[in-house]
Amino acid sequence: MDVKRPKVVVFDLDYTLWPFWVDTHVTPPFRKGSNNKVVDAHGQTISYYPYASEILKKLSQEGYEIGIASRTSEIKGAKQLLDLFGWNKYIKYTEIYPGSKTTHFSKIKDASGVEYKDMIFFDDEQRNIKDLTELGVLSIFVMNGVTHKVVQEGFKQFANR
Repeated sequence: MDVKRPKVVVFDLDYTLWPFWVDTHVTPPFRKGSNNKVVDAHGQTISYYPYASEILKKLSQEGYEIGIASRTSEIKGAKQLLDLFGWNKYIKYTEIYPGSKTTHFSKIKDASGVEYKDMIFFDDEQRNIKDLTELGVLSIFVMNGVTHKVVQEGFKQFANR
């Protein structure tokens, strides 16, 4: 018997994949500094949550389509970090701009041809979870950054829908 799997896995950025708001807590432009670390305009080291890279890589290797949906106003900086962290190779859909996440998901739905019921979303804000749950996207609340356990629990919920 096949386990029901999402066709598109979408992540928020701020406080989901990385521990800051890109539009207020760090200062673009970002670049690679010494020891290949990513730094902001002040030389402050910028890092992501410990498992974020592994999770994106694993999901990509398992054949999942990955999307990003972020409401940040720091569009250029967020995209720069995705590139500097080496995550662009895993991400197929990138919706980064202010506004409702329902708009982000409408564009992901159009681009992917995948229905909301076949998507899963990870985010740290309840208002986004609520909005997307109403659309039919299984939305998983993330506290203190994405982890393997959070993703596994989300996928288990998806399989049992």
